[in-house]
Amino acid sequence: MTALQAPPAAPELLAHCAGLVRPALRQAMGRLHPWLGEMAAYSFGWCEVGGAPATASGGKGVRQALAVLGARAAGADEHAGIPAAVAVELVHVFSLLHDDIMDGDATRRRRPAVWKAYGTGPAVLAGDALFALAVETLAAVPQGAGAVRLLSAALADLMRGQADDLLFTGRPCTGPDRVTVEEYRSMAEAKTGALLGCAAALGALLGGADEDTTSALDRAGRHLGIAFQLVDDVLGIWGDPAVTGKPTGGDLRERKKTYPVLAALDSPAGRALPELLDSPGRSEEAAELIDAAGGRTAALAEARTHTATARALLSRAPLAAGATGDLLTVLDFLVGREL
Repeated sequence: MTALQAPPAAPELLAHCAGLVRPALRQAMGRLHPWLGEMAAYSFGWCEVGGAPATASGGKGVRQALAVLGARAAGADEHAGIPAAVAVELVHVFSLLHDDIMDGDATRRRRPAVWKAYGTGPAVLAGDALFALAVETLAAVPQGAGAVRLLSAALADLMRGQADDLLFTGRPCTGPDRVTVEEYRSMAEAKTGALLGCAAALGALLGGADEDTTSALDRAGRHLGIAFQLVDDVLGIWGDPAVTGKPTGGDLRERKKTYPVLAALDSPAGRALPELLDSPGRSEEAAELIDAAGGRTAALAEARTHTATARALLSRAPLAAGATGDLLTVLDFLVGREL
């Protein structure tokens, strides 16, 4: 009797999916203008400014893995999900290029962000090129019309979430116009969850899944996105810069209305927080007060709730044998950094 083989750990699973997708991703990017292709390759960690080869971190590759696993969940060969994986990865990097500009983030994965390395205008153009290439990639598959519609809907949500996130910064900390936790959840689902849900649903669509399966994967991905954003908020205040690649307290200095901040503002213990958030150089004090007022605890509890919902959706969905376990492995990896 053959011993049962242990399921792959998340890093192995992500590496396997990345190995499947990378040749197609490079082939797609080869269709770009050489200068735009260089900026795109730089953003993926494949080259330095000027084009010299590099081996910098290109991110976790979770979205492309979800697309591959979505195809597998539909009972198809995992290769069926590769066009979906290429498209969502291109869209993800497009969103990061523009996000860094909008937020004024000068670094990404411990290197100068593309807009700092090449200039703001070129970075915007490179992002636009990646977006166009993603649509082109999906339009070429047999299910192209449905796939493009699915991606377009996710993009509309992503833009809405990004708009809300930017507008939240200028809204007051107290009073009737303050940002609520309900508004935060809606923003996080749109900004982060929409593309995660789309990745898994797109892979399943290309694998021939029915509407019930694609819908379940989309909804699970959206809850996963909210949980991920909550954990990211915690790391944005208390994370180790050596791990996150971003300076400690950056979100507080930018006056972002993240979940820990909103939860603390709703607590009587957080009454002094608005003054600290409006005072440059007092981000450490603000972080301590947010923690004391229960902001970190509340954010992690909320993340656990959405993680549990995503797990339940995956467990009940009509997925092919073995697919649920791999999807749960990716889920735990993505949100388990602080949970």
